[in-house]
Amino acid sequence: MIYDDIKNFNKQFAWEPKIQNARALKKFKKFIVAGMGGSHFAADLIKTWRPNFQVTAWSNYGLPPLSRKELKDCLFIASSYSGNTEETIDAFKHALKRKLNVAVMASGGKLIRMAEALKLPYALVPSGVQPRSAIGYMLKATLALMHERQALRDISKLTKALHSSRYEKRGKHLAQKLIGSVPVIYSSPRNYSILYNWKIRLNETGKIPAFYNVIPEMNHNEMISFDTTKSAASLSKHFYFILLKDKDDHSQITKRMDVLRKLFAKRGLRSEVVLLNGKNAWEKIFSSIMLADWTSYYTARHYHAEPEKVGMVEEFKKLIAKR
Repeated sequence: MIYDDIKNFNKQFAWEPKIQNARALKKFKKFIVAGMGGSHFAADLIKTWRPNFQVTAWSNYGLPPLSRKELKDCLFIASSYSGNTEETIDAFKHALKRKLNVAVMASGGKLIRMAEALKLPYALVPSGVQPRSAIGYMLKATLALMHERQALRDISKLTKALHSSRYEKRGKHLAQKLIGSVPVIYSSPRNYSILYNWKIRLNETGKIPAFYNVIPEMNHNEMISFDTTKSAASLSKHFYFILLKDKDDHSQITKRMDVLRKLFAKRGLRSEVVLLNGKNAWEKIFSSIMLADWTSYYTARHYHAEPEKVGMVEEFKKLIAKR
């Protein structure tokens, strides 16, 4: 099933979100998106699209540590694909208690039922896929709640501009290179959301450990861990480094990536450059995420893992519920 979800991902961009109880939805310039896992990806991607956009992604219980005035100035969006995420529901209840301006985005569950009962504005997104695979739906719903109409029109164009199947062969080839390795992904800070999506897809879909960091920060600390003594050198041999390179990055970051690869090669460490390409920010973001999807899918296939299942997450939720 997840194979079809990845292959047909671009069709999500054709979906048109509808806001229920829209009259209760006021316009804001600042936003808090409370969500866990794939349910906060939309807020992350919006920051990559427009770095000065006033949106805070909150992945925790309660509310962000902001003053009462700062909270009042924001639209609080409770985002949970299932509608039943424990942390998000807790944050939602705190927002209601503080009488904040609240909206909801989910495919069903408790959050939608509470939004209906309280006549709060909400966006009901299509169900049936894993939260990480529903980012097209979640992003469009988030932008609709934010009244970002031009961005919605631009994203709708991706239905024809981007086709996930074009990236399948490249993803399969990269997955072959990753066999027996632990990926470590790097990007510039501006592309953090893309970087994080690579890591999460390799974890959840690929079922392998994967780690990430940003350049230039890693040049001041993490890099040193790979300049090891002979007795510790075997630890670094298990890593495969992926650098997400963007022509729009600061020239010094591009230079740092090039020099870093040379240093890695000198020490016998393997690395790969993945270029971020696209006519605009949205194409750049989603073309890379599509490649990450296929890389993760074929990684799981190699290790005979089920790409869609998240067994430990479900087991963890059951144990937490018993407390």
